[in-house]
Amino acid sequence: MRYSTISRAGNARCIDTPATQTRYGFPAAHRGPIVKNLLNMRRAAVGNGAAAHLHFPAQSAPQSDPARLDEASTSESDAGTTIDERPVSASPRAVTPLHAVQVTPSAPNGRAVQLADAADVERMNNSAELTTFHTFRTFDYSVSLLFHPKELKYYVALFQEERLWRVLCTSDMNTAKQLFHHMQEQATRLSDGETRRLQLEAQNEQLKRLIAESEAHAERLREGLQRTTEQDQAVTSRQHQLRKDLAQLESQRTAAQAQLNKVHRQVHQLNVANNEAIPHMPR
Repeated sequence: MRYSTISRAGNARCIDTPATQTRYGFPAAHRGPIVKNLLNMRRAAVGNGAAAHLHFPAQSAPQSDPARLDEASTSESDAGTTIDERPVSASPRAVTPLHAVQVTPSAPNGRAVQLADAADVERMNNSAELTTFHTFRTFDYSVSLLFHPKELKYYVALFQEERLWRVLCTSDMNTAKQLFHHMQEQATRLSDGETRRLQLEAQNEQLKRLIAESEAHAERLREGLQRTTEQDQAVTSRQHQLRKDLAQLESQRTAAQAQLNKVHRQVHQLNVANNEAIPHMPR
């Protein structure tokens, strides 16, 4: 019995089938494992991208065994379906790092928005060459929409403490309005800290005032409590002294009453004695 030889070509293995054997002429005991090995090698070759190195000689099946031909055709069809369904791994793509880029606001219609020279805008504003369309002010920040009739340009300027900070220039009115609203929002965000600071200062002043009022109220309550305590003590002492006085007076009254009763008895006895000394007159 002759065996096929296996050799490597790159990542694939090539099998040279002997010419003396037909493609489907293997014995039944060895045909199943051999076909399974061939299918596994085909799958591995397709996954490694080396299917071109596999060589399978095309031979016709004998006419005397149609059942084997149908079985082999079905196996090859199933193997082809399995190979086609395997995903092909794609090579990893390089990732480009992102960098921050400063973007100048632009109008939706594509018209450019340019940074204007602050000194030039101040000169035109001082010489009354610019007309103010809109002005927005919040704390130390203000935004102005200026128009230059001579050049038909619009300037949107952001001021900080009456000093020109940023100026954008455009030739479109709608773009200028959008820039004005954009800088208005920026000025509002910049002044949020001032708003919060004033709110906190007002709240702190209110808390200080409430603390002072509460302390004064507490002091009044302490004084009232102390006065009440002193009055309670005075009333208690007075009541104690009064009870002592009442007891003393009561004892004096009792003694006087006893003496009075004694004097009354003496007077009665004297009266009786005097009456007995008077002779009885006949009727």
